[in-house]
Amino acid sequence: MQRLAMDLRMLSRELSLYLEHQVRVGFFVTGGESFSRFLQDHCPVVTETYYPTVWCWESRGQTLLRPFITSKPLVQYRNELIKTADGGQISLDWFDNDNSTCYMDASTRPTILLLPGLTGTSKESYILHMIHLSEELGYRMLLLNYLGKIGSKTPLMAAATFSVGWNTFACSESLEKPLNWLLFNYYLTTCLQSSVNKHRHMFVKQVDMDHVMKAKSIREFDKRFTSVMFGYQTIDDYYTDASPSPRLKSVGIPVLCLNSVDDVFSPSHAIPIETAKQNPNVALVLTSYGGHIGFLEGIWPRQSTYMDRVFKQFVQAMVEHGHELS
Repeated sequence: MQRLAMDLRMLSRELSLYLEHQVRVGFFVTGGESFSRFLQDHCPVVTETYYPTVWCWESRGQTLLRPFITSKPLVQYRNELIKTADGGQISLDWFDNDNSTCYMDASTRPTILLLPGLTGTSKESYILHMIHLSEELGYRMLLLNYLGKIGSKTPLMAAATFSVGWNTFACSESLEKPLNWLLFNYYLTTCLQSSVNKHRHMFVKQVDMDHVMKAKSIREFDKRFTSVMFGYQTIDDYYTDASPSPRLKSVGIPVLCLNSVDDVFSPSHAIPIETAKQNPNVALVLTSYGGHIGFLEGIWPRQSTYMDRVFKQFVQAMVEHGHELS
């Protein structure tokens, strides 16, 4: 009994420390009063307290564990290849959801466009969960790697971002810290190298591929390959254009942005809080924990994450109630 009492006291102490230090109400900021009311009414998850998985709340743990522990719902895609004028190809993965009972007419079925992150594919667990959630709502899904700039003529009615690296310089600096380099930077660099090396015959006239393959960090890879291929004079010029933060002020449709302040891919000091306050179309939701595309919750986080719940509530709110923002 004495040992049991001691264990219970220890458990109580650990739980108290968890509730005191790891559990926080999310920080929610937007430049528009109407958008704020809209989200509170139709997407209340953004104002909820986020309870990270008690045994895995630290940023790196959340980031590393998510791909391995979360389930991967079975999804059957329809692939479409579009050839471009310059000889390239655009690969689209469609989930048509023809069994939708909410939108049986395909011409009226809402379409959710997903853009995976760096080295991301349609097989990522977080992508599969978003598709599964959209299927429940009756929507179709489309996965694309890049999105062009159309301006005020865009057919998009709204957008959501998750774990965006707002300042590429700050992201690179954070990922070059020794532990972050060991856990993330080096691995992602090898993934990028593997991707381009498969088609090295297409790049040998523009870049020194042997030099590219010797890169030890994402910054070195970008300096030797990405910036050169896109015609930039320096890596700084490329990183300036690659940083989304300065463009936030120009956003003209409702956009919900979810970030964790402990994300090593997106340092908290570079998150554009003040810019978000100036744009009535932007809402920024910050959690104290969650890592990068992690946001695990529950004792055994196999199913939906906090990020998944934000995604589902927001897309449903925009599809069903978006007219309230007009």
